[in-house]
Amino acid sequence: MIRLLAGFALALAAPLALAAPLAVAAPLALAPPTANAAELSLQQVLRSSAAHAPQILEAVARQKQADARLLSTQGLYDLVFEGDAQWRALGYYDNASAEFRATRPMTGNGGATYAGYRLSMGPFASYDGKSITNGLGEVKVGAVFALLRDRLIDDRRGRMAIAGLDTELAELEREMVAIGVQRRAIEAYQQWVAAGQRLRIYRDLLDLAAARQTSIEKQVGAGARPAMLAVENRQNIVRRQALLVRAGQDLEVQANALSLFLRDETGQPLVPKSEDLPAALPRLAMPTATHEDDAIRARADVQMLMTRLQQASARSALAQNELRPRLDLRVEGSKDFGDGGPLGYVRQPLEAIVGVRFSVPLEQRQARGKIAEAAAETDALVHRRRLLEQQLTVEIANLKAQVTGSDKLAHLVLDEAGLAARMAEAERRRFSLGASDFLLVNLREEAAADARLRQVEAEYRVSASRAELVASLVDRGQLGLE
Repeated sequence: MIRLLAGFALALAAPLALAAPLAVAAPLALAPPTANAAELSLQQVLRSSAAHAPQILEAVARQKQADARLLSTQGLYDLVFEGDAQWRALGYYDNASAEFRATRPMTGNGGATYAGYRLSMGPFASYDGKSITNGLGEVKVGAVFALLRDRLIDDRRGRMAIAGLDTELAELEREMVAIGVQRRAIEAYQQWVAAGQRLRIYRDLLDLAAARQTSIEKQVGAGARPAMLAVENRQNIVRRQALLVRAGQDLEVQANALSLFLRDETGQPLVPKSEDLPAALPRLAMPTATHEDDAIRARADVQMLMTRLQQASARSALAQNELRPRLDLRVEGSKDFGDGGPLGYVRQPLEAIVGVRFSVPLEQRQARGKIAEAAAETDALVHRRRLLEQQLTVEIANLKAQVTGSDKLAHLVLDEAGLAARMAEAERRRFSLGASDFLLVNLREEAAADARLRQVEAEYRVSASRAELVASLVDRGQLGLE
């Protein structure tokens, strides 16, 4: 019992005698491996994801669909050409007539402008005098102006406005999808790198036991150690091999997950190799200081709600337009050319016509229902936007707290890992000198490995929290979207 207590006293005294103050430098066991020139960087993954991720390409295709729908809506203002010709094949009057007309709707008024040409041939009845033209036909131009209903907005302009806002929604949706994809790409890359670092730790732990096995077997052969010690260390090697196998499986799983974002020029997934692992986890820079309210209002999800509010306003304006009475003004001028017609009609002076048309809706239930529907939609969107802005404010505040806390924790865990590594190294020296036992040196090594694993976890939290903050504040440069 006394020998056991003395052994534990020596075990505690030796590493403490070697240990430096708490502000220790990271030992060799914690130093990251030398950076590989061919290592896979986060920027490479983000560039590949932004260019070839199917979700982003799908969002781009949907944006093109919205652009196509806008182009289709613009066709409401296309110039329309009409033609009408007839020939009386049988009957008392043998005549023929043809009329051609081109109409274009106005973009700033619910009316339209038109121009036409009319020509008649052969005898007509006296009651068909309006159909008769001079020998070279009649040219007519005119316009219809909406004075009340359709003056400020009409169905064509309303549909154009809503379709234009649909293109903005599609663009904002593409932005949201791209941000989400890039955030998941960063997370997949971080988990892959962390899995690689855990694999290195378990490999180092196994190498220590394997190197010790060679030394123990020599000492057993020389009679300096009992044979059971070699069996016990061999058991420890097998257990550490199992840990290494599980870490390798996790690394393979994370590499397969990362291949969904890392793609070749044809868009096919690329599975990264273990040789591509970088030296350390990526640590994104803190986003540039900016006013949080402005950053929140500039987010795509908030802008989408603002765009939907504009669409609701356009639908409300269309419904209010239906409540107004219709009062249209028509102005038309016509001129005949050539000799007189078959009945001797000769229209020489220029004709001008001014007319109005009036109608008023009486019950207006359909329009009132649309107005109430648009008002309810606007109210719901306002509440949703307010809640979203409040949630984003809380989310950003929490993320900043996570970044600060994870940074502090990472520094503490780094010091802990450094001290644990120094104690394990000191215990191995004592074991090689015969001043320690196998159980204690094994515990020291596993404690050092656990400290390194906690360091990896702490570094992952630092990297992940910064990435979340970068995505929330939409730092396009660090997300690889510029």
